[in-house]
Amino acid sequence: MNTTQRSPGKEGTPTRPQTLPQLLLNNHRLRPDVIGHRYKQRGIWQEYTWRHIYGEVERLAFGLLALGVSRGQTVMLISENRPEIYWVEWAVMAIGARSVTLYPDSTADEMAYIAADAEAVCVFAEDQEQVDKALEARPRAPGLQSILYGESGGLWNYTQPGLSSLDALKALGQALQAAAPRRVEAEIALGQADDVALLAYTSGTTGQPKGVITTYRALLDCAERLRRALDLQPDTDYLSYIPLSWVPEQWFGVTLGMSLPLRVNFAERPDQVQEAIRELAVDVIVLGPRQWESLASRVFTRMIDAGWLRNKLLDWGIAVGRRVHLARTQGREPAARDRAAYALAEHLVLRPLRDQLGLKNVKVAITGGAAMSPDVVRLFSAMGTPLRNIYACSEFGLISAHTGQQYDPETIGQPLTAPTEWGPALEWRITEAAELQLRGAAGFSGYWKRPEKSAEKFDGGWFRTGDAVGKTARDELIYYDRVEHMSELRSGARYPKQFIEVRLRFSPYIKEVLVIGDAQHDHVTALVNIDDVVFSRWAEQRNLGFTTFADLSQRQEVVDQVAAEIRKVNGALPAGAQVVRFANLPKELDADEGELTRTRKLKREFIEQRYNAIIDGLYGTGANVAVSIPVRYQDGRSGTLQADVRLATVDAVQPTTARAAETA
Repeated sequence: MNTTQRSPGKEGTPTRPQTLPQLLLNNHRLRPDVIGHRYKQRGIWQEYTWRHIYGEVERLAFGLLALGVSRGQTVMLISENRPEIYWVEWAVMAIGARSVTLYPDSTADEMAYIAADAEAVCVFAEDQEQVDKALEARPRAPGLQSILYGESGGLWNYTQPGLSSLDALKALGQALQAAAPRRVEAEIALGQADDVALLAYTSGTTGQPKGVITTYRALLDCAERLRRALDLQPDTDYLSYIPLSWVPEQWFGVTLGMSLPLRVNFAERPDQVQEAIRELAVDVIVLGPRQWESLASRVFTRMIDAGWLRNKLLDWGIAVGRRVHLARTQGREPAARDRAAYALAEHLVLRPLRDQLGLKNVKVAITGGAAMSPDVVRLFSAMGTPLRNIYACSEFGLISAHTGQQYDPETIGQPLTAPTEWGPALEWRITEAAELQLRGAAGFSGYWKRPEKSAEKFDGGWFRTGDAVGKTARDELIYYDRVEHMSELRSGARYPKQFIEVRLRFSPYIKEVLVIGDAQHDHVTALVNIDDVVFSRWAEQRNLGFTTFADLSQRQEVVDQVAAEIRKVNGALPAGAQVVRFANLPKELDADEGELTRTRKLKREFIEQRYNAIIDGLYGTGANVAVSIPVRYQDGRSGTLQADVRLATVDAVQPTTARAAETA
């Protein structure tokens, strides 16, 4: 990074700056008039220089000190992505405190648990919705005293103690700032690379979330590995969309945003992200797998109503783009006829398609956080958007990435082994149980207040990722599944559930899917969550009537279409791993009901327990099963959904490739 120097002869020992607040202070001093943040408000893009940003952070830091927040304490934040959540986090760090950030859709119960576990003394809540959650959570978090908010709408009559706006917080710090104007700078100077910057809570797929202790060294090490892997340049435009509670945003928008620096942009609202991408022509965008899958599904949905000629033209353009870009990722020069056709396809199909999706000028497109079908990577690459995987975990940090022009979409990239100023070389190995284990880099600093759980993550000196992987001849990693989810049927046939699930999710008709089948079962089955947006358009085109999600999901025509999608994937699987029976769930899986994590990962055990009647039916011979499912409505009320669920059988297909057999 251009603001970091290495001490002569001391590999891995950085000199100044060593923390994010120190980087911020550097930007304030060295590039005060450079735009650091842009935020659309009421339809107008507001620009903030590093001088302005530092001034806001300093005033907030004085306010926190005046409020009584001190070094070593925890401040919690919950907000959509906007400059203020960055500035509050940096103010927290500037005074030596640590931050913990929640997903904006977290419930009051989740907030209460994390606030109590992290020992939070203060929370920044974006608006009335988040303030209401914080007020409900506060009695269950003994140390939580103060609630700060950014938007005052709806809060005029709130008189609860400890509740104040960010403007009031800055006013509170004015006297302290006047008396000791260098106090915040002095606090910033005390920071060290191994100080705790934040607690990053795990998604909690198998239990309560755990706080991962994340140091400045870890943030800077991962950010530097990302910079090298993706060849990121200073003043690149980046759109901040993924939440701060997901650690990659702490690497991209926060750490690289200050260290390169990037120009970080914020949409006015989450539903205006694509509009913001088109307006700004951003260079770098990071989305989770579900967002990329949603964009892919949007392409298909828009073409449902298009005519025969437009569909044929789209298919032709994507096919040409696929041949050209696939050749390049394989290190080959595209055939002359494909290069000639590509110029026309780019003009007629690919550039307009990228523009419609807001991806016209994106140079670096990233996904990570969960497994994703390689077909999604191929689709966007064919469009001319070079989508790449990064692979990381909350505990250890960044592990691998698709780098350069040549990479295999079936993989999660090569391990990023080179040392940085902040950590030694990354070493890796794959055990006999197919588990990826690591050591080196900045490493894992442990779980907050859970030394026994921290110890369980190590095999001698090696960190246990818990992920089952393979590798290619080029040492690119192939992700299979979590080790504990690698399954074996009664016949002894082994297969990775998630490997099948991500390929099924590539279908525009399938939003979520849970694959089932273990030692007590003779074959593989699946619970499918249909994409109701796609199927609604599909049904309208065919004049099929329906009333509710449950009604749509159980129509025979819809079940038949899902069966056809499953058969396509079955053709790429060995016979023993093919999905034999499935059921469409009569409701959407919901994070608020504990079925998904906030990153939309499946909570397998919970789902299998909740839908046990359907699973039992799939391993029987019946054609349907009646179920009663507890549901929670958006207004907080609870109820029960009664539904008659169809149990469908998928016709057997002959495997067309041995690739999945190798992965199993």
